[in-house]
Amino acid sequence: MMWFEAAVLVVSVLAGALAAVTGFGIGSLLTPLLALQVETRLAVAAISVPHVVGTALRFWLLSGGVDRNVFWSFGLTSAAGGLVGALLHGWASNRWLTLLFGGLLLFAAASEMTGLARRMRFRGHVAWIAGAVSGLLGGLVGNQGGLRSAALLGFDLSKKSFVATATAVGLVVDGARMPVYIATQHREMSTMGVAIAIATVGVVIGTLLGSRVLSRIPDIWFHRVLAVVLAGLGTAMMVRGLSQS
Repeated sequence: MMWFEAAVLVVSVLAGALAAVTGFGIGSLLTPLLALQVETRLAVAAISVPHVVGTALRFWLLSGGVDRNVFWSFGLTSAAGGLVGALLHGWASNRWLTLLFGGLLLFAAASEMTGLARRMRFRGHVAWIAGAVSGLLGGLVGNQGGLRSAALLGFDLSKKSFVATATAVGLVVDGARMPVYIATQHREMSTMGVAIAIATVGVVIGTLLGSRVLSRIPDIWFHRVLAVVLAGLGTAMMVRGLSQS
């Protein structure tokens, strides 16, 4: 359907731009859209293609901004937790898990708006645990980027370092999960070639546009924008959870 392809293009541009500014958003926006036409499991696999392309481009544009200490502590355990959660996704994902996910995002948004997030700082083993838990819960629900960014609020990172570190972690997860999707669902994914191609082009365009916006956002406003996005995603997840039977 032409309307669906047009919707994919528009949403993918918006998703790419949002991810360039906040470090997440491609899967959160595009997966529900594709799930209107195909089963969610296939939608997640199909979106992994534009997701990895957009994440790789964003990482290249933000080269040099990754906080290595956060990446090696929080990042790798987050990636590992995300993969475990993704493997358990079909078995454990349910209404209550979706509600928990939404509630955590709303808590993170409220913490940032009230200043609580700036008083919480993850160090040592706490960083490892925070990464693993956020990755696991995110992988179970299927949209781990938002929860990863919410957890990263516990670190003292500049806007560029925040987005770059979140992007680096996302790239590790993408590199590990894509071969699994291709091996198990390559036939189904091939039937969505047009939608995948359109989404990939849209994400690239959005990423390039969003990267310019990021450089213009003052640091004092960056976390406020992030909090608003997390609140919106958290609310959407709560509504989704409440609507599930």
